[in-house]
Amino acid sequence: MSLKTHPLFGVLLLGAATAGFAQPYPTKPIRLLVGFAPGGAADILGRISAQALSESIGEQVVVDNRPGAGSLIATEIAARANPDGYTLLFTSPPHAINATLYRRAKYDPINDLDPIVQIVSTALVLTVNPASPFKTVNEMIAYAKSNPGKLSYGSGGSGATGHLAMELLKSVTGVDIVHVPYKGTGPVITDLIGGQIQMTIGSAAPTLPQVRAGKLRALAVTSRTRSVVLPDVPTIAESGVPAYEVTQWFGILAPRGTPPGVVSKLNASVQQALQRKDVRERFLASSAEPVGGTPEALRKLIAREVAVWGKLVRALDLKAD
Repeated sequence: MSLKTHPLFGVLLLGAATAGFAQPYPTKPIRLLVGFAPGGAADILGRISAQALSESIGEQVVVDNRPGAGSLIATEIAARANPDGYTLLFTSPPHAINATLYRRAKYDPINDLDPIVQIVSTALVLTVNPASPFKTVNEMIAYAKSNPGKLSYGSGGSGATGHLAMELLKSVTGVDIVHVPYKGTGPVITDLIGGQIQMTIGSAAPTLPQVRAGKLRALAVTSRTRSVVLPDVPTIAESGVPAYEVTQWFGILAPRGTPPGVVSKLNASVQQALQRKDVRERFLASSAEPVGGTPEALRKLIAREVAVWGKLVRALDLKAD
């Protein structure tokens, strides 16, 4: 019996053909969605992450900024994308906040996207225009209490970490400061320097260069301990608000149903990148501390954030449409 007439020949031929089409991931550029405008922390850290992942995984990772609704737009695009590993989401606390804050949110922050890895964590910075009369958090709070509604603050959008961080500060101090939402931190900083708003709590990455250039004044950081890059700037807790602490995290998610092998490849590639000295230095230069970890660790972090921020959103009856 010849090979061609053997009963198993067709099966062998099909298997060979299938193997020929099963190419290793990735074989084309990967899109990394960022839910905020260029110039903000998500954009800066997202681009560092994209470059590091490109170098580690061997395929180009392209940042796709889709700002609006506190990253809700980018998140919903990611949730609907084909789960093949070629569309990823670079995300942060708004991912956990928006599900409660936005009544029209069409995703479950824990179950509708698959976690890949946490990239970094960083403190936020409370800043004012250098012409501001406020030199300390206490001075700002005292004025706000005597002049309710006369001060305004900007955030990267409703549901952005800076928005909730300031609302938490307002809640625990009992002050009334008007919220002005923007589509990203970059425009917030521009208007703060220009005097259109009086303050912001924003990510360190886009804020520090302006502080160092004398265009903004840092009053405090939101973390439990002082920042290594701003050692002379007190925490909000040591400035008279002892119960206050907010830390910002950034990570990568994929559409639900992404193959486990792809998730593992992405996680391993990021972990490898985070061990490189040049990558770590790039993050640290933007005041972000590399973290890494398993997909499950990121899932647990998101679940905790959903509970914490959801409680605040409901307690303050915050809503966004």
